[in-house]
Amino acid sequence: MDGRNFRDLKVWQLGMQLAEDAYRLSQQFPKQETYGLGSQIQRAAVSIPANIAEGHAIGSTKDFARFLGIAQGSLAELETYLMLAMRFKYGDPAKIQAILNRCAEEAQMLRGLRKSVRNRLK
Repeated sequence: MDGRNFRDLKVWQLGMQLAEDAYRLSQQFPKQETYGLGSQIQRAAVSIPANIAEGHAIGSTKDFARFLGIAQGSLAELETYLMLAMRFKYGDPAKIQAILNRCAEEAQMLRGLRKSVRNRLK
């Protein structure tokens, strides 16, 4: 890889912020959702920076690209769960929308980084 630590990557930093925001949001859900949608939101959100970190730490460009793809999948899951939360009227809609906006920014960053990493494989 490029020698930097995964913690230096802006895409990882934003992923950490998303995870924190998602946890805080899901804690406001009704009690019956503690192990339902709230738990799914938390798992998907945590998976984003975790996969970025894991892929970067392995050190292989091919593996990093693969883990970035997994992070993209987790991000899509998170967006879906957040949209469901909005439909079910769980949590503050403005906060959910703010997280969704951050998700869009993360998606753009992940796509760009993954494309750059894949180009190194050519």
